[in-house]
Amino acid sequence: MTRRHALLSGLATGAAFALPALAAEENPMPPELRKALERDPNAPVLGNPNGDITLTEFFDYNCPYCRVMVKDVHQLITDDKNLRVVFREWPVFGEGSIFTTRVSLASLKQGKYWQFHSAMMAIKGKADERSAMRTAEKVGLDLTRLKKDMDSDQVYAHMDRSTELADHMGLVGTPTFIAGNEGLFGKQSLTELKEMIARGRKALAKPARR
Repeated sequence: MTRRHALLSGLATGAAFALPALAAEENPMPPELRKALERDPNAPVLGNPNGDITLTEFFDYNCPYCRVMVKDVHQLITDDKNLRVVFREWPVFGEGSIFTTRVSLASLKQGKYWQFHSAMMAIKGKADERSAMRTAEKVGLDLTRLKKDMDSDQVYAHMDRSTELADHMGLVGTPTFIAGNEGLFGKQSLTELKEMIARGRKALAKPARR
């Protein structure tokens, strides 16, 4: 399940994505869409916060391909010191995913987002209330504080924005990776992700057309 597409529309013009035959550089992402994707203050950021390109991942804790690709995302961060990674939690697999996302985003308040994220992606079985809380305890989160933070405005704002962005761009599922003016949907190889990031850097380095 792999599909490459160029992101076309601005936040005011409706959702669309280009056919694979269209070159990404011919369909630059509008600045307001890029800002919404890459600069949301409620979105977790890993890698270099001042990196020269941002990779955004839409994911769900119950998505099998998302789990498989955790190691590759970590490898990207390790290999590319100028890469900024934004996690866009998009719980589309039901109530268990929604609960797990709330726990995950709440873990930011305790500085243990990556620890929870990587541990949760490594579990066997379904991500739900039981497995999420067990994992939270395992990585050393304060559960009393966690339960309070799970109901914060920031958590719900993140989930709402993920849905808005996904609907706007016509995303079809998880994982979806976006960098530069392109998106990749489904399971990808490390090489495919690196190539998209390289194309993104090239596209962003070009002067804007007048």
